[in-house]
Amino acid sequence: MEEKSKIDDNVSPPKLAKTDSSFQSAFSELKNSEFYEKSLPGPSKVHDSSKFNTLLVNLKQKGNPLLKYVSSVPWEFSEIVPDYVMGKTSCALFLSIRYHQLNPDYIHERLKALGNMYNLRVLLVQVDVADPHHALKHLTRVCILADLTLMLAWNAEDAGKIIETYKAYENKPPDAIMDRSDTAPYQKLVSALTTIRSVNKTDATTLLSTYETLSELIKTKPGKLSLCPGIGLQKAERIHKTLHEPFLRPSRSVK
Repeated sequence: MEEKSKIDDNVSPPKLAKTDSSFQSAFSELKNSEFYEKSLPGPSKVHDSSKFNTLLVNLKQKGNPLLKYVSSVPWEFSEIVPDYVMGKTSCALFLSIRYHQLNPDYIHERLKALGNMYNLRVLLVQVDVADPHHALKHLTRVCILADLTLMLAWNAEDAGKIIETYKAYENKPPDAIMDRSDTAPYQKLVSALTTIRSVNKTDATTLLSTYETLSELIKTKPGKLSLCPGIGLQKAERIHKTLHEPFLRPSRSVK
């Protein structure tokens, strides 16, 4: 019996080694194939994309009145470092000036915890004191040094709408908030007329809707122009004078 046990002990390892060797040889080329994906260290690459569809709110912000005014976008409490996460690359810290005056080191501690996280970092400051200038000067310096965008709100509603807007425009293209170029002929005329002193866009729109062409507007006398709503006699005379000025100044004769 003892001799049989020795034989078994001597035989088993070579069989296992052979099996392991054959397994490695069979799958040695797997790593070089298109089906192999090397696992990377760190958190899983599979993210719950649904959490980025909502505004994430730090648990410390429970009771903040601004949350009552976030009504156009969904939000939920979450364990996050900043106070608000508006998207994958944007976040916000909330600070009232009154609290800052009582706890001046608070914002510095929050920034230490935040580190270099997020590309767009907003410091949302609620102005709730009578004389905020000294505190705002200090916070402006902090924002410059810490790469923050300073946004001011004068009440909880303003603060809530700012956070809401950041979230709502998270995936909007840049041209959604860019000024439209005045390329249409009508817009060009409005822009030209508003270069006249004291003539605003409303005045220009009124004139162009009353007189269908620029030619008719030029031919109209100041007394008749002054009958348009918002156009007094003084403004009408200024418009008429501008429209009848020569494009080129008369050249001075050289003696």
